[in-house]
Amino acid sequence: MNYYSVLGIDPTATSEQIKTAYRKLARQHHPDSGGDAEKFKQVTEAYDVLKDAHKRAAFDHRSTRIHINAGDVFEDLHQAFAFRQRASQQRRNKNLSIEVEIDLEELGLDSSYVFSWCGKVHVNGLMYGNGGLKLWTRKFVHNMRTHENSVDGDARGKVEFCFDDKYYQFNDNYSTSYTNATAMQAWRAGFREGVKMALDQGNKVDDISKTWWQNLDRLKIWCSVGADVENGLWSIYGAREGLYKTMCTDWDFVNVRDFKWLNEYWDSKNIDEDQMEENTIDLGYKLIEELDLPIAAEPLDGNQSLFFKTVYMNPSRIPRKGR
Repeated sequence: MNYYSVLGIDPTATSEQIKTAYRKLARQHHPDSGGDAEKFKQVTEAYDVLKDAHKRAAFDHRSTRIHINAGDVFEDLHQAFAFRQRASQQRRNKNLSIEVEIDLEELGLDSSYVFSWCGKVHVNGLMYGNGGLKLWTRKFVHNMRTHENSVDGDARGKVEFCFDDKYYQFNDNYSTSYTNATAMQAWRAGFREGVKMALDQGNKVDDISKTWWQNLDRLKIWCSVGADVENGLWSIYGAREGLYKTMCTDWDFVNVRDFKWLNEYWDSKNIDEDQMEENTIDLGYKLIEELDLPIAAEPLDGNQSLFFKTVYMNPSRIPRKGR
C-alpha cells in the first residue's frame, strides 16, 4: 500500500500537509459517520507511519516496484526498465523502494513521452532533472545521439543528448546524487552545471539574465550553497569557474562534455584548499561586476547552507513555450 496515495499527498509533503490530509479523510471515512471502515483503517495506518519521521523514512526505503499504469503499449518498456532498476537496486541497496503510477489519460499525454523524476543534489539540496530517474521510450533510446554524433546545427546536442520535445518532468524525488566524494569530483560537478545552466538550450546568451529563469535560480544556488558538506566549497568554486569561463571568456564551452579535457584542466590547476577559497571569492566579485549576478561574493557558510536546505522547496517545473 502506498501511504502517500492513500492520503492523496506527494512524497515531499510536509508534516502539516500530512496532518491536514489525514484529518479531512478521517472525518470523511469514519464509521461512526457512515463512512467506509476499511478505508478509514487504511487512512489511519498511513497517518500512523507518515507522521513519524523514522517510520516514514523506513517506508520510503522499503522494497517494492515501479508500476506504470499506462496500458499494454508500455508493457515491454516497463519490463525492460524494471529489470534494469532491479539489477541496480540489488547491487546498491536491496531495500530501495520506488512505486510510481502514471495515468496518461489524466495527464493528457501519450506513450511517446519521456518521463523524468527529480534527482536531489546532496551538495546544495537542489531538485531537478539532474541525477533523477528517467523513463525513455525505445524509440527515443534508439534515436539518441551522443555528443560526438550530434547533428550539425543542433546546439542542444553539443552538451546534452537527452533533450526531447515530448518531455514530462515530475516534481517527485526518488534519488540523491552524491558528487562530493573528492575535491575533484565536487569541482567537476559544479563546473559542468555552471556551464550548462548558463546556456539557453545549448546556446550562449549575451546576458545571463536572459537564460531560462529556473536555470538561473539553480545557477545562483550552485554558486552559493554547499559549505556544510565535505568538499562542498570545491563544488561552489567549480560552478563559479564554469559560469565565468562560459560567459566572460572566449573559452569553447563544448569542452564541458569532454571528461578528458576536464581531468587535464583539473590537473593543471594544482591548488590547495586555501587558494581555492580565495579563488572562489575572487570569482564571486567578478561575476557580480561583469554579469551583475545577484549572489554574494562569499558563499554561504556551513550553517547558512544547512538552513537553506532545510527551508528550500522544489518549485514545479514550468514547460517552456516553443520547446
